[in-house]
Amino acid sequence: MPYFLRIGDSYGENGHFYREFGTLNTVSDISTSGVVKSIRGSVIDVHFDSDLPAIYTVLRAGKNQEITVEVQSHLDEHTVRGIALNPVEGLFRGAKVHNSRAPMKVPIGNKVLSRMFNVFGDTIDHLPPLEDVDFKSVHQAPLPISRRIANSEVFETGIKIIDVLTPLERGGKAGLFGGAGVGKTVLLTEMIHNVVGKHKGVSLFCGIGERCREGEELYTGMKEAGVLPHMAMVFSQMNEPPGSRFRVGFTALTMAEYFRDQEHRDVLLLVDNIFRFIQAGMEVSGMLGLMPSRLGYQPNLASELAELEERISTSDTGAITSIQAVYVPADDLTDPAAVHTFSHLSATIVLSRKRAIEGFYPAIDPLLSNSKMVTPAIVGDYHYHIAQEIRRTFAQYEELKDIIAMLGLEQLTPEDKKLVKRARQLERFLTQPFYTTEQFSGIKGKIVPTKDALLGCEQILNDKYIDFPEQRFYMIGSIDELEN
Repeated sequence: MPYFLRIGDSYGENGHFYREFGTLNTVSDISTSGVVKSIRGSVIDVHFDSDLPAIYTVLRAGKNQEITVEVQSHLDEHTVRGIALNPVEGLFRGAKVHNSRAPMKVPIGNKVLSRMFNVFGDTIDHLPPLEDVDFKSVHQAPLPISRRIANSEVFETGIKIIDVLTPLERGGKAGLFGGAGVGKTVLLTEMIHNVVGKHKGVSLFCGIGERCREGEELYTGMKEAGVLPHMAMVFSQMNEPPGSRFRVGFTALTMAEYFRDQEHRDVLLLVDNIFRFIQAGMEVSGMLGLMPSRLGYQPNLASELAELEERISTSDTGAITSIQAVYVPADDLTDPAAVHTFSHLSATIVLSRKRAIEGFYPAIDPLLSNSKMVTPAIVGDYHYHIAQEIRRTFAQYEELKDIIAMLGLEQLTPEDKKLVKRARQLERFLTQPFYTTEQFSGIKGKIVPTKDALLGCEQILNDKYIDFPEQRFYMIGSIDELEN
C-alpha cells in the first residue's frame, strides 16, 4: 500500500519512500534506477538496465535529487538522452539517477494567484511555499477544433495607435516586434498597467530569459497597483540553463489553461519574449546534436513554436488572450524567428527604430503593423474607414518625403502641403505619454478610450485643426486637450 507524505519530505538511499510531485510511494512502485553515462554541458545520457523512461519523463539526480533532467530521446534500448533544467554542478559519471515515471508537473488553482514561480512551479517570491495544491503536467495537447470558438471581439488597451490601427482580439495572439532598445518591454508593461486593472479575468506574466531586475520591478509595480491578487508570474532568468528557458512558457500555459477550462474565466497571458523561447530551443537543439537549419536555427523551429502557440486559444468556457514581445535580430523582419511567429498572430505590432529616434513613442510603424480585426464587420464602418484613411495619408506622406528632402516643402502643390501637415499632426497625435515612463519623461501617463482616439483622428483628417502648430499634438491624450 502506498504511503503519502507532504512536499518537502525526503527519502534516503536506504529509505523506503520516493518523492514524486508531492506524493511518496513505496519502493515497490519505484522503477529501476539508472546511472549517468555521460555529461556534456546540460546534455545527460543515462543508462537503464530495464524499464526505459518515456519521452518527457523527469529524472532526478544529485545528492539530494536537486538536479532535474527531462528525457528528450532514446539512443538505444538501454540509454536515454535528456536535458538538465537546472545547473549540473556535482553530477558525475556513474551517479545514480531515479526515474520519476511522470512528466514535469506544476501547481494549478487559485492559490497560484499573487505568487511568483520558476519553471518547476516552485515559489521564488520569498513567501511560504504553496500547500494543498493540485499539480498538472506541463505537456498538454492543444484544444480540439470542436471546442474552439472563433471570436470577433476587440480587446481595448487604452493606447491610441494600437486601438485605432491594430486593435487586438479577445482570445487572439498579438505580437510586439522590434529590435533591441525600441520599446517592446515598455509597451508590454504599459499594456499590463492599462489592461490588468480593468481585466475581469486572470492575468499571467511569463518572463522567458528575463533579467532579474525586470522581474522584481514588475512584481513591485503590480503589487503597488493593487492588481497582484488577480495575477501570477512565472520567470526563467537569462542566466538559467536553456532547458529551463525552453520549458517556462509551458509552465505558464498550464496554469492559464486551468483558469480557462476549470474556472471558466478569461485569461490574459503576457510573454516577454518569444524570441528567447526560440533561442533556448536552438541551444537545446545544438546540444542534442541536431543539424541546424537556416541561420543556425533548429530544424524543428516551426513545430516547436506551434506546440506552444496552438495551446493559446478560445474555448466554449473561456479565452486566453496573449500579448507577446518578439525580439527581431538586427531589425530584420525576414529572420526565420520573426517569420514563423507572424503566422500564429491575429495582430502584428511592429516597432520602428527610425520612429524611436524621431521621438514618436510608442514607436509603432503604422504601415507595417496590421490586425485582422480591422474589417467593417468587426470594428464597424466608421472605425474601418478612419483607419484606412490614416494609412493612406501616411503612405502618401512617405512617398512625398523624397521630394521634400530634395526640393523642399515649398515645391509641393497646395493639396500635397495639406496632406503633409495632416500626416505630421497625426504622427504626433498618435504619440502617448505612458504611466510606466512617468519618472523618466516627467509627463503624466494617459489612457485614451478608442472612441476619443477615433474622434481626434477624424477631426485631424477633416482639417479641423489645420492651422494649429503640429507640436501641440505631441504627447497629448484626447483631442480635447488642444482646446483647453
